[in-house]
Amino acid sequence: MLNLRLARLARIPVVVALLGIGACAGEEAADTEMMDPADVTDPAAAGLPNPNPVVLKNWAPLPDGREWGSTAGIDIDPFDGHIWAYDRCGGIALAGGCAENIVDPVFKFHRETGEVLASFGADLFVLPHGIHVDGDGNVWITDSMGTLDKGHTVVKFSPEGEVLMTLGVPGRVGTEPGYFNGPCDVITAPDGSIFVSDGHSGQNANPPEGSTGRIIKFSPEGEYIMEWGVIGDGPGEFRTPHALEFDSQGRLFVADRGNHRIQIFDQEGNLLDTHYQYGRVSGLFIDDEDNVYAIDSESNPNTHSDWLTGVRIGHASADVVTAFIPPHESDDPQGEAGEGVAVDADGNVYAAEGPNSRAAAEGGITKYTRN
Repeated sequence: MLNLRLARLARIPVVVALLGIGACAGEEAADTEMMDPADVTDPAAAGLPNPNPVVLKNWAPLPDGREWGSTAGIDIDPFDGHIWAYDRCGGIALAGGCAENIVDPVFKFHRETGEVLASFGADLFVLPHGIHVDGDGNVWITDSMGTLDKGHTVVKFSPEGEVLMTLGVPGRVGTEPGYFNGPCDVITAPDGSIFVSDGHSGQNANPPEGSTGRIIKFSPEGEYIMEWGVIGDGPGEFRTPHALEFDSQGRLFVADRGNHRIQIFDQEGNLLDTHYQYGRVSGLFIDDEDNVYAIDSESNPNTHSDWLTGVRIGHASADVVTAFIPPHESDDPQGEAGEGVAVDADGNVYAAEGPNSRAAAEGGITKYTRN
């Protein structure tokens, strides 16, 4: 049975791209008010309510005695509500992982028990990064690093693990159509159009030569249509577009992590709005009621001082945070929180624990439940 999340996606209006191959967007960006993120204070400091106070660490252990590495991706199955996530094959951060340890990285977990229901993807990835489960239950994974013959790709799987499509050229880096340079996340619109955020290495000062900060749109068949964005902090520019989500209006929310903001676009790349209250966002999830869940895993004294990590919650209609799930306690006064976030139909929140939070979380997934 289709759950509410799939019904929400079905309400998104289809936007047909009329631009030709190679066209760029953003030239008619909305006249949104730009702010300096340094002038924005953390709304979590005001003592916002926590709707999910029960913390279940090390939820969903891996099979065969495997120890979780780090992860950044988690999503909800549209048919049965179970949980899809990946493990970086025991690797932490950018070291080791799936290029060296040939085991399944992609898992489906029972939403109540954490039992493994399916797994696949061995020997296909270097560093799994983004995950998206589309309206047909297909699982999309981005691979943000590369070796000679793997990586810098987006792979579409059937729910059983059959490879249905690969975007990009395995092991090849590029900025021209058909190539990626550190793809971060992927999402599909109801008409099947594919959006990929590309450029994981652009969030810090002096990014490597050739680094990107862009959103690329493909047809349902994987044909390049258009792209927008460069590295920068201006309207429509990015410093690591780390995560993607749609709201019920079909607006594309982009976690512009290095710029401490969420930029909101239409499906032709026109900037509609910018939200600053959610912190240094690594992961996004928008539920059936257009509630926005944004997880901040990187705020620290060097990158974003005076902000806590954790999950900030608001509504897609306004740049206002109304609730906050605190981070794991640690020696860091700003706490430790995961990189990916997803919410099931009962309001349970799942965090995919990245390299900063993996030790404090005691596992790869933390489940936050209501009272």
